[in-house]
Amino acid sequence: MMPLSETGRMLTIYAAAAFFEIAGCFALWAVLRLGKPAWWTLPGVVSLLVFAGLLTRIDVDLAGRAYAAYGGIYIVASLVWLWGVENQTPDRWDLAGAGLCLMGTLVILAGRHGATP
Repeated sequence: MMPLSETGRMLTIYAAAAFFEIAGCFALWAVLRLGKPAWWTLPGVVSLLVFAGLLTRIDVDLAGRAYAAYGGIYIVASLVWLWGVENQTPDRWDLAGAGLCLMGTLVILAGRHGATP
């Protein structure tokens, strides 16, 4: 089992990665769907590069496992974005689904991968 401080560090990196991924994707959304100027894609690209770099800071042996655990964090962060940036309150179904995904993230992070029983 991973020490609590390491889990906190990983969750912090995941949360930052989610922010930068969502911000980067939203920049393109804003250009294509909201009519924002094309230069909005430049900070979006930078944001996506920061996102990708942050995911490499996760201390796991396999990229697929880092991405799988990240999925739950991304979903929660997307709902925070929905609420904070788009001014729409997540409904009970959003929250229930995010809770399930977050539990999956915690199982992946806390698991003893490759350990013998």
